[in-house]
Amino acid sequence: MSTLRLGVLFLVTVLVVLAASGCGPGPVPTGPEMLTPTFVPPAPTSAPSAPIEMPVEAAEQEGQEAPFELTSTAFASGETIPQQYTCDGDDVSPPLAWSDPPPGTQSFALIADDPDAPVGTWVHWVLYNLPAEARALPEAIPAGAELADGSRHGKNGWGRPGYGGPCPPSGTHRYFFRLYALDTALNLAAGASNKQVLQAMEGHVLAETELMGIYTRQ
Repeated sequence: MSTLRLGVLFLVTVLVVLAASGCGPGPVPTGPEMLTPTFVPPAPTSAPSAPIEMPVEAAEQEGQEAPFELTSTAFASGETIPQQYTCDGDDVSPPLAWSDPPPGTQSFALIADDPDAPVGTWVHWVLYNLPAEARALPEAIPAGAELADGSRHGKNGWGRPGYGGPCPPSGTHRYFFRLYALDTALNLAAGASNKQVLQAMEGHVLAETELMGIYTRQ
């Protein structure tokens, strides 16, 4: 027998022995184990909560300084001034109060006038060098040239110090009470005119507020 035949016979014999002993390649799997495994991504973690945004208006209001306001318990803005504060009554000054002024305020000045007077704006009250810590004026301020707190009266339209109430010849007039917060005390003696006070205030006004009342005479 040739060497080639002997080799083929030997190989066949080995294959037969392996198949009989169960060491062959085995059946090809056809069940579920042949399915391609499906990738399942991990559950997403919770995203961090977005920061709560404050509404624009609320953000602007927060930290916003309160406005500088002038008020009176006798009348509200645009309302009629009670008769007791006019020439038809006791002719005394009305009570006034104001909120905190801007930082740096050293004094206040108060001017009350009537822009509807027939002869032009009529000055009813000039008061200046009110102390920086003042926040109110009581009713019926004395008409003296200088008050106990150092405040000084200027001359009104009648040429005298102190308050002169509404006294229109006829019709309805407006009366403006203007309060100025100043960064200095005015170097003016008592009895200064409205014009002198306004000139001395130039360049020193930190804030201004006003209260307007009306009064009617037939």
